[in-house]
Amino acid sequence: MKKTTTMDTLKYHESNKAFNVFVASTFADLKRLKKENNKAAFNELLLKTLHQVRRYIVSRIGTALTKGNLPHGKYQPDDFIDQLFIDVYDHFDDVKNEMELHPWLFKKANELLEDTITDEEFDDHFLKNIDDYSKAEWDEMEENFSTDGGGDYVMVEELDDISYPKNDYVLNHVFIEDRKQKLQDKLDRELDEEDLRRHVKMVLHNLPLPMRTIFELATEYEFTLGEIAEIQNESLDQVRQLFDNAKKSIELSFFNRYTIDK
Repeated sequence: MKKTTTMDTLKYHESNKAFNVFVASTFADLKRLKKENNKAAFNELLLKTLHQVRRYIVSRIGTALTKGNLPHGKYQPDDFIDQLFIDVYDHFDDVKNEMELHPWLFKKANELLEDTITDEEFDDHFLKNIDDYSKAEWDEMEENFSTDGGGDYVMVEELDDISYPKNDYVLNHVFIEDRKQKLQDKLDRELDEEDLRRHVKMVLHNLPLPMRTIFELATEYEFTLGEIAEIQNESLDQVRQLFDNAKKSIELSFFNRYTIDK
């Protein structure tokens, strides 16, 4: 497997930043086209801004399918994208400025998903016992996760692109304290990209939906916690707490599965 490099992470950051700048740059033209009632040109330009929104929709659908919160074969990502075009055009005047555009697109996508995906029944057994799982139990859990399709791996071919976060990017979000550096170095040295991605996805798959979504919006799409609060219609304090809880859960899972040699 290819190991992650600093250049990989730099490319990821630069790719995300460039795309965010591009989305913001379309605001003035979209606003003008809406004012001119030029729906065809509006949608043509809007399509170019939806790369990350589509990836988010694909990921959410995949997880919902695996958890049984969405019937198999009934919905495709394009069903939500088609409705998103209608909603964005109809409500575009709600966007106040260019910096709000990208988070607002995610918010509209989120509303469509929430209206369709049934409420997730969360079993808190995983969180209550996360400190007690042995390495063998973690390995078995991952094997079952991979066998079952693993949430958004259901549509992994649609997620396989350069903009997916790399190892050290994820690790830096989880292990933010210097005292955790020893474990982070061990993980970065011993795990390849797919190993780390699969473990993080497995843990996220077992976390409550709000916690999982907030972590992914922050790490995969680089939204600020304030922007995520707008996307999720939650208070900033609630978003911060859920993000911290997600990080702690992932961090604890790594400690228990990949303990540092004494």
